[in-house]
Amino acid sequence: MRMVDGLRAIVTGGASGIGAATVELMRDEGASVVVIDREIDPDDLWSERADVTDDAAVRRAVAAAVERLGGLDILVNNAGIGAQGGVADNDDDEWRRVLDVNVQGLVRVTRAALPSLRSSSRAAIVNTCSIAATAGLPNRVLYSASKGAVLSATLAMAADLVREGIRVNAVNPGTADTPWVARLLAAADDPAAERAALEARQPHGKLVSAEQVAAAIVFLASPASGSTTGTTLAVDGGMAGLRLRPKA
Repeated sequence: MRMVDGLRAIVTGGASGIGAATVELMRDEGASVVVIDREIDPDDLWSERADVTDDAAVRRAVAAAVERLGGLDILVNNAGIGAQGGVADNDDDEWRRVLDVNVQGLVRVTRAALPSLRSSSRAAIVNTCSIAATAGLPNRVLYSASKGAVLSATLAMAADLVREGIRVNAVNPGTADTPWVARLLAAADDPAAERAALEARQPHGKLVSAEQVAAAIVFLASPASGSTTGTTLAVDGGMAGLRLRPKA
């Protein structure tokens, strides 16, 4: 049997990167999936356009998705944006923008989806967090703060919802080969050297693929993880826990 066979899912930020890989794998594994994203194919009946900073738009999109799916079993809160800079480098507007998307956006979507998830006997929420929530990365203060909030929210949500039969977990990707990282590399003075540096800081020596993160998301969302809640699954090539000796 496929991992999420017959289940109904919403994936935010599902039009590209980790979100798109998750949608593809979930569909391959038997789920019906609606994408919620700012940029969608208008001819795709399984997509709803919404910006997660707009509560009214989120509520409309979630309601339309649930109607199309005939219910809801899985919510993947994947929509998010990045930010670079030290503690003095991002102004107040940038702080508000990133937290609005990465933290409050997750809250808005979950809040809208909860009534439907409560009606499911196999309800699961998976939040896309980051290695930045658990490791001090240079030049990532704002982004790290937002993902630290996602990690804490995941644990608190899991505690609140476990007795209602709703599991809540998160994935913590390392530096992933996504469009956002590609844009960072393209803007670097030496893209090849910057990519090599990002690969070298992960013990397995390469960027994490979107498909690898998607596999972790689908596993956590599936009934096979029915006793897993309030946890984070690192998909980071060993970055969080391994301390290798320098190469000779």
